[in-house]
Formats: sequence, structure tokens, C-alpha cells
Amino acid sequence: MSSGSPASEPFGRPLAVRGTAIPGLLVVDLPVHGDARGWFKENWQRSKMGAVGLPDFRPVQNNVSFNDKVGTTRGIHAEPWDKYVSVVSGRVFGAWVDLRAGDSFGTVFSTEIDPGTAVFVPRGVGNAFQTLEPATVYSYLVNDHWSATAEYTFLNLADEAAAIAWPVPLAEAELSDKDRAHPRLADVTPMGERKVLVLGAGGQLGRALRSALPDAEFAGRAEFDVTDAAAYAGVRWRDYGAVINAAAYTKVDAAETPDGRIAAWAANVTGVGLLAAAAAEHDLTLVTVSSDYVFDGSREVHDEDEPVSPLGVYGQTKAAGDALAATAPRHYVLRTSWVIGEGANFVRTMADLAARGVRPAVVGDQIGRLTFADDLAAGIAHLLAAQAPYGVYNLTNAGPPQSWADIARRVYELTGSDPDAVTAVSTEEYFRHRAAAPRPLNSVLNLTKLAATGFHPRDADDALRAYLSR
Repeated sequence: MSSGSPASEPFGRPLAVRGTAIPGLLVVDLPVHGDARGWFKENWQRSKMGAVGLPDFRPVQNNVSFNDKVGTTRGIHAEPWDKYVSVVSGRVFGAWVDLRAGDSFGTVFSTEIDPGTAVFVPRGVGNAFQTLEPATVYSYLVNDHWSATAEYTFLNLADEAAAIAWPVPLAEAELSDKDRAHPRLADVTPMGERKVLVLGAGGQLGRALRSALPDAEFAGRAEFDVTDAAAYAGVRWRDYGAVINAAAYTKVDAAETPDGRIAAWAANVTGVGLLAAAAAEHDLTLVTVSSDYVFDGSREVHDEDEPVSPLGVYGQTKAAGDALAATAPRHYVLRTSWVIGEGANFVRTMADLAARGVRPAVVGDQIGRLTFADDLAAGIAHLLAAQAPYGVYNLTNAGPPQSWADIARRVYELTGSDPDAVTAVSTEEYFRHRAAAPRPLNSVLNLTKLAATGFHPRDADDALRAYLSR
């Protein structure tokens, strides 16, 4: 076969994608159309290739390597991005070794590539090739821009464990000194998965996520302000597989004031919109937390597909943020209610009042379930690990719905005080002499969709007992 002309096999070959022994490493058969003038192929065609099983990896850079001699050998390089390799002219022997952490670490696959073949190489899989014809042109698309600070993983071309059968013995091949010096498999540090970035690390959920996701990176507002558009340019988003937005404006009553309204829209809408845009651009999974306040409380139980109907500014901002989060192709919107974690909250307030012998009046006509931050964090970790279908999920603790007054009485009882010291009053009566945002009277969220993913939060009363015992 002459240089620049494909073998007779690729002509008329249908477009197809084939799996390999390495998870995610795919071989693509490319139709090549030829006549007396030469040949033509669609080297990368997003819609057609997606239809037959190639991931939409959204390339942003195209690199070309010209190799003058037969036996020119390059690799084995595992990069922190996905790549799509092909041959423009000539032929190569391609070899790949899985250098990702996990059960498939060290798995080897090799094949010959001509213009009628391409290979999709997922992040962390080592890529190498050896030219079989002179003047071979090797091309690859990548889905991140090259960076001098990017972290690579390498393997020696002559590694005995990989035992790659190079057509041209390495002693006779053209190699760089750098490639000759790469480590053996036993000395390779596997490339880990993309990291999880948690924003809003100082809040109740942010603190709970430190236990649920100990390997994640955490940033508070001082390190990253989600509302600051300029801050986004300084983040290497491709280092992350998911970003969890635990930052929010949650002062329900203050949101009704002029300054509070501005702050609520900035954190709950502008910030979520900026994160959704970053997630869409860099193929991240976006996790953001919503609220029962997106509903007016007119239904006995709220499902994920119920149309939103917020009563006040806070609920309006959360509903708007939900809609923006959904513009990220990979997103989880977690609707929750009555969150209890580390820091000031209703349960701690009631326990303190009980300890001081106070006889409080507590709202008795708002019905819902507590959500302990530990369970919310565990649910988020579960959805990410299980790769559950993207979309909106309700996530609260389980058990029978209760009113705030019911919960207050239970706190008094569990702390050794008289539960009858708590008096139930209506929402209207409780807020009669103070400015307050409207609240949904029914905040019960249906947990069926969440249960279908395999996650079952604790009963709220069991979680309350454990919380108070701490």
C-alpha cells in the first residue's frame, strides 16, 4: 500500500463502533470513499458517530504528528482528557494501556490503524503508536486545551507486564530519550478519577459533605464566589467531574426586603446560572440543592414533575435556579426541606429552649419532614456514585410527616423535658406581629423517585435521636 492511500479493506466499510478489553476504549470503523483521484472520509462527525455509540466528547483542539521514518514510536502517555486518534496518511500500530485506578489497571489493547480506523481514548488510558510506513501523519482531537500544568501518567514502552508486541523491535525503533525513561507498571501512580468540587463549604451541607466525600475539594465564598463571573476563568474545570453547589441564600424572610431580594437572586439564580454554563461547557455534573418553597403547598404530596408555584421571593429564586441548573446536560437538582446540620437550626433552638425551661409557641399547621444534612450529603454521594439518571429528585428524611410543633415536642421529650410545654399555633397567629415571607403549609416531598435509584434515607425520628445524642 502506498503512503497516503488506505488499504482496500476500508473502502465501503460501514460506520461502526466496537468495544475493547479496556473499558471506554472504542475502535471506530470509518467509511472511506475512493476513486481514481484518491479518497475521502469523514474523520469526525458528531451526529453520525454519536448515533452508533461514540461519546459526544466535545473536542476543542486538533493536533497532528508527522513521522518521517518507519518504526517511529511515541508513548505511552495517559493524559487528563479524552482523545480521538486517527491516521491521515500511512499506517500505525497502536497500543493502549489502562493507567486509571481500578480493576482494569494494566489492561492492554493493540490494533493497526489506517485511514479507515480511529480510536476513542478515554482520560487516563495510555496511548502509544509505532509507524508502519514512512511519512505517516497521526492526528488526534482532544476535549481540553493543552496546559503545561496538566498532570499526565506515563508507562515505559518496554514494560514487561504490558508485553506489547511492537512490530519493529524497540532496539531498532526511533524513540525519544524521554519516552525511554518512563517508569515500569509497578512504579506507575494510577490516574485517579476527576475530582469533585464542593462550593459553599462552610454551610450545614458543605460541612456534612466533608464526611460523605472526603476526597473532594472544598471552597468557601472567600475562595470562590459563585456569583462572580470573573472567578470562573481561574478554575481548571477539566480537573473536575462534578461540582456541588452547597452555596445558597436561605434567609427566607430577609429575601422579601430590598437588599435581601438582590442577594437572594444573586446567589440562587445568577450563581446557579454561571455554574450551569461552566458545567455545560466543560462536561461536568452539576449538583445543586433546591427547596420545598418552589411549591405553594396546596398538594398533599409534592412530586418532582409538579409545576412550580412559589409564594415568595426565596421560592421564586430557587425555582429560577432549578430551571437554569437543568440547562446543564448532566445535572441533579435536589429538592429538600427543613434542613438540620451543624450550626444554628430549629432542633438546636428547641433543645436550648427545653434546657432553659421555656414554654414556646410553635407553628402547628406547616407539615413536612426534616432533612438531616448527613442524609442529604449521603444522597448526593449516592447519586454521583450510582450515576443515576440526571434530573430533579426529592430528598428528605423518611417517616410520617410532622408539623414544626410535633418536632418541637419530640425534641423536648428526647431531651428529658415535658413535651406539653410546647403550644401549637397557626402560621398566621405566629407571624401576626412580624414581617414574614409566605410559606407553603404542606412541604411533604414524594421520595419514590429517589428510592428507585437505591437510596433510602433514614427515618426522620431515628436521625433526630442520633442528632440529639451527639
